[in-house]
Amino acid sequence: QVQLVESGGGLVQAGGSLRLSCATTSRIFSFNTMGWYRQAPGKQRELVASISSGGYTNYADSMKGRFTISRDNAKMTVYLQMNSLKPEDTAVYYCKAMNSGYWGQGTQVTVSS
Repeated sequence: QVQLVESGGGLVQAGGSLRLSCATTSRIFSFNTMGWYRQAPGKQRELVASISSGGYTNYADSMKGRFTISRDNAKMTVYLQMNSLKPEDTAVYYCKAMNSGYWGQGTQVTVSS
């Protein structure tokens, strides 16, 4: 069974930074586009950013310039560096192996004003 394990969430003040990690031991990592999604209370899950196996990145407009997605194929880990955090970034953040359809369990990010 494929497992994606997120970590790095927590409570941070507005303007602060967090770095999320999503690790797997599955070799599906190498050929999957990896994505970070988030879901705030009462809202639909939305794509934050994605990165292809070759390193091509894509961001939601509201995250451009503040968030950076990266991956380490040797460690089978994808990262999301989040800077200049805002209270509206508060959500559960999930990673997904987008080609294979596997989700992680999510990690809570809370940004206080």
